[in-house]
Amino acid sequence: QVQLVESGGGLVQAGGSLRLSCAASGRTFTTYTIGWFRQAPGKEREFVAAMSWSSGVTYYAASSVKGRFTIARDNAKNTVYLQMNSLKPEDTAVYYCAADRGTTISHNSDYCGQGTQVTVSS
Repeated sequence: QVQLVESGGGLVQAGGSLRLSCAASGRTFTTYTIGWFRQAPGKEREFVAAMSWSSGVTYYAASSVKGRFTIARDNAKNTVYLQMNSLKPEDTAVYYCAADRGTTISHNSDYCGQGTQVTVSS
């Protein structure tokens, strides 16, 4: 059974940092794109970051997170991370991990996790 299990969310003050983890199991993801999207209350889902598992090429949302968030993977642990620095209240959302055979990271991806809540206080 394929699983993507997120962890690492929580409450942090503005300007702080969090590292989210996505532990992947149940299959190999070497040919997949894996990444993160988020959904804030009352807002549409938003792509955050993704990477090609095989090549390591990374993709980031154009302006909202680039320069503050970094996606990385640990092949040995089959885990993808999202390092979030300089957090802002507008980063408050449920963050989801997703994996796709194509390049789309969203709720329509082949696999999605259950999400982890990130709350940034001002």
